[in-house]
Amino acid sequence: MRSLQRTKEEEVKRVSVFAWELKIIFFPKEQGMEKTASSTEAAAAVADAKISSIFIYPIKSCRGISVPQAPLTPTGFRWDRHWLVVNQKGRAYSQRAEAKLALVEVNLPKEAFYEGWEPTENTYMEIKSPGMDLLKISLCKPPQVVADGVSILGWSGSALDEGDEASKWFTDFLGKPSRMVRFNAASETRPVDPVYAQGHSIMFSDQYPFMLTSQESLDALNKLLPEPVPINRFRPNILVAGCEPFSEDLWTEIQISRFSFQGVKLCARCKVPTINQDTAIAGPEPNETLMKVRSDRVLRPDKKQQGKIYFGQNLVCKESPTEGKAKMVKVGDPVYVIDKVSTAAEAAA
Repeated sequence: MRSLQRTKEEEVKRVSVFAWELKIIFFPKEQGMEKTASSTEAAAAVADAKISSIFIYPIKSCRGISVPQAPLTPTGFRWDRHWLVVNQKGRAYSQRAEAKLALVEVNLPKEAFYEGWEPTENTYMEIKSPGMDLLKISLCKPPQVVADGVSILGWSGSALDEGDEASKWFTDFLGKPSRMVRFNAASETRPVDPVYAQGHSIMFSDQYPFMLTSQESLDALNKLLPEPVPINRFRPNILVAGCEPFSEDLWTEIQISRFSFQGVKLCARCKVPTINQDTAIAGPEPNETLMKVRSDRVLRPDKKQQGKIYFGQNLVCKESPTEGKAKMVKVGDPVYVIDKVSTAAEAAA
């Protein structure tokens, strides 16, 4: 069972962070810091890990963007999975069925990840892939055409159709009728599973607003593989470093840059990690090895067996930042474990 009491070490850490915060507020000159300095940065020496990379995936199942910082919004990082490619019936494409989407490169202006930034008439998302012309999608003016009957993983609703040029681009690229749509945030809400995270929502992510894993977990896995794989096989939003391998399995509450995140469910993996993100060619690994060392049979032998494999932790942010006045998470931010379970068998999955 999840511990109802924080360990002595965790409580000391929380008190240490609070003490630094008081010193910064009342004695900024003595500490050599501004009043606005982060208490967690001041106490970085006792952090459990730090953020080493942040990834945003503007179009679901297409390539991600590595960014130095990202604004928090109620549905995840700003710009993450705002767009979706669908078939002629409005059903979502993903790499599970269309591995070629791994070859679609997406770029946004670097300013798009600044706090408070808003697009202008001359700001675009650029989409490209070998053998295809550059496609530019306006960030300033959402499309006016509403596409009904868009569906993804059990959810259906309306979305905003990005028009014929985008449709032709993806139709030519995939070789089948396709359209690109933007999440219709003005009229739609897509709740996450309330069993695990009541009151949270997403756009076109699979299940939850954030997915976190660690460099140490990837390194440990790569030692078992015939050939190492890069982190893009797992498509996390947050990559941390400085912790023990797979320790993120246990994290039920963490603090990043003053914000509290709840670890709600181990991330069960589909076939996407087997797809080489540079070639769109699938193979047996790393899932074949994960089945031997990271399956529910191995991690959760006393639970109902579903043949799942796990890598990473799904998160929700316990605060509710408002888009346009979003709060930032940055590479280098320390990560503090506030609460955790003892074993992966105790974690929600």
